[in-house]
Amino acid sequence: MSKTKLAIIGIGRIGKIHLRNIISHFPKASVVAVSDSQYPAEDFQRDYKDIFFSANAADAINHPDVEGVVICTPTSSHSAMIEMALQAGKHIFCEKPIDLSLERTTSLVNKVKASGLKMMLGFNRRFDPDFSHARKSLLAGRIGDLQVVKITSRDPGLPPIDYIKNSGGLFMDMAIHDFDMARYLMGKEVKTVYAQGLVLVDPAVGEAGDVDTALTTLIFEDGTYAVIDNSRKAIYGYDQRIEVFGSKGMIQVENNQHNRNIVYDADGIHESLPLDFFMDRYTNSYLSEMQHFIDMLVNNAPSPVTGDDALKATLIAVAAKKSVEEKRPVDISEIQ
Repeated sequence: MSKTKLAIIGIGRIGKIHLRNIISHFPKASVVAVSDSQYPAEDFQRDYKDIFFSANAADAINHPDVEGVVICTPTSSHSAMIEMALQAGKHIFCEKPIDLSLERTTSLVNKVKASGLKMMLGFNRRFDPDFSHARKSLLAGRIGDLQVVKITSRDPGLPPIDYIKNSGGLFMDMAIHDFDMARYLMGKEVKTVYAQGLVLVDPAVGEAGDVDTALTTLIFEDGTYAVIDNSRKAIYGYDQRIEVFGSKGMIQVENNQHNRNIVYDADGIHESLPLDFFMDRYTNSYLSEMQHFIDMLVNNAPSPVTGDDALKATLIAVAAKKSVEEKRPVDISEIQ
């Protein structure tokens, strides 16, 4: 059986997830090269002696056997890695976003289109089984005409301040997933963004030029709404919920929990807390999205999350930040 051969660039938390998933779950793919500028080469070669390793990303991307590149490096380096992969003629899977700059994002999306190469973005929440099932129900007209989507996305704890300083901020780093999910669920394009942000978790976030708590209203082209609330710290765990309201009903997706036991006693009714973080909550999502990327390369399947999807989510993130700064609704047309 022929396999598609992949390089993984960056083996931090997400890179390791993709590496292990490809090795363990996908017989139609193999990892032949890995690069990470910080990971000790001897440690990697001890665990994966048959995989080429280099601290230099160019060595892995230009490896003669590599057909596709899985980019899991820090956000600030995504665009450089995409450019390198394009020059090498390699297909691309990249974690979001493409770049913190809207101009750079637009340029790279156009370059990918012109190249004829395939690219998929890692908006992994689309591939969550419960969210995917909700999307299928919406497409089938189960709840009629869609009117409002509500998305709650709260992290269990604040990331390091150094990370926040280089992440592009809450809207580009965190809420961008929710902006993509709103478009995905509603099947509509956003016209206007009105966001408000506060520093309620740690003053250091404000000193870094960001917010840690936000409420964003998206108004779609037909006048319907999405309401998204984000927080960098929910003491009870990783809070990931959606609700879609339509003319014939409503769909809700609640949190995944450590267990589904419900205890009733004299003090009340007790349930387990939500899962701890994204690596636990979206385990199946990471598997599913990589299966789609491999299908793109092996079976010539279309990309389920294109450069245009990434660009549109980035436009919303830029508009949200501008809305907070200027304390007013911002039309997407202003950003474009």
